[in-house]
Amino acid sequence: MNIALDIIGGKWKLMLLNRIREECPMRFGVLRRKLPHITQATLTAQLKQLERDGILVRQAYAESPPRVEYKLTEIGKSLIPIMDSLCAWGEDYQRQVRPR
Repeated sequence: MNIALDIIGGKWKLMLLNRIREECPMRFGVLRRKLPHITQATLTAQLKQLERDGILVRQAYAESPPRVEYKLTEIGKSLIPIMDSLCAWGEDYQRQVRPR
């Protein structure tokens, strides 16, 4: 549990991974628009950590303006069933404990 939380824990990482898996590869600017409450500095830091840990791969293109895309690695893709389970759990929780 500690290793997993070290890699994907925190406020933003799972949300970032969930967005990237929806539209893979995903450009940096699209991520910024899809998560408007994250600061650019935090987004950059979280993406670098996920890249360092082998969850994402970053592809930079030598274009003007510069283009950077992120996609899940194979180990990153292995998180998809876990994210699906967390989403299902959250929906069940909301229905049972915090109905609208």
